[in-house]
Amino acid sequence: MIVVAVAAYLRGVARVRRRGDSWPLRRTLGFLMLGVGSYAVIELGFLGTESADLRFAFTTRVALLIFVVPAGVAAGAPLELIARAGGPAAEARVAALLRSRPVRLFGNAIFATIFIAAVFCLFLTPLAGVLRTTPWTDAGLGVITPLVGLAMVLPMGALGAVHTGMFITIEFLLAFVELVIDSIPGILLRLNDTVIDAGASVAGTAAWWPTPLHDQHLAGDLLWFIAEAVDVPVLVILLVRWMRADRTEAKSYDDLSDEQYEELTRGHLRGDRTG
Repeated sequence: MIVVAVAAYLRGVARVRRRGDSWPLRRTLGFLMLGVGSYAVIELGFLGTESADLRFAFTTRVALLIFVVPAGVAAGAPLELIARAGGPAAEARVAALLRSRPVRLFGNAIFATIFIAAVFCLFLTPLAGVLRTTPWTDAGLGVITPLVGLAMVLPMGALGAVHTGMFITIEFLLAFVELVIDSIPGILLRLNDTVIDAGASVAGTAAWWPTPLHDQHLAGDLLWFIAEAVDVPVLVILLVRWMRADRTEAKSYDDLSDEQYEELTRGHLRGDRTG
């Protein structure tokens, strides 16, 4: 996955430059270091290698794959790169993709709140032990989890003109509710004095190796911290989208003539929504 992602991105950058256009170096570095780099550190480092044996490694790994890696990939603006590298046809396809219902569903905070809460609630069930101790499911999570995160993160910056300002306002308010909802699974893991995960921790030779209960408490602490920390940039993104939508709607009213504005006002007073 790492080799394919890097090769595809660099090929897109080369095509943009062959078309006589330029691509910011900061975006390339963001994609390679923050996106692909963070994925490599997570999957090939301690969290990936100890995911099957330690609950806190598994929990932290999943949380980072669904939050941090997609955010790093988004820093490289891959959708914009695809549109600019492929010309007008690719740009039209990307625009159509962003207008599609699945992308609009995944790309709003309402769905993200429910979906992330459901994913984190799996850590409160014995299914988490099955997922981390079964080799093929553990490996599959390393592929599926960041892709799901990308489906939610990438459309966020491009949906400002799709939803109304009222809808984005609701998203923004719901994001504050998410601050509380995301923390619940981590808090429950931390406060529970019974080991929930069905998979037993492997006894380590190092002195720091935690007991099963301590392992679960560490998982709850880290899940709680990560869930709260990543909500801050989401709030910033939603605030930017809110401001963009407000400017767009304000400009649409400013462009109306006096007669059009009066007709729009009369239609509003009559309850006419077709104007």
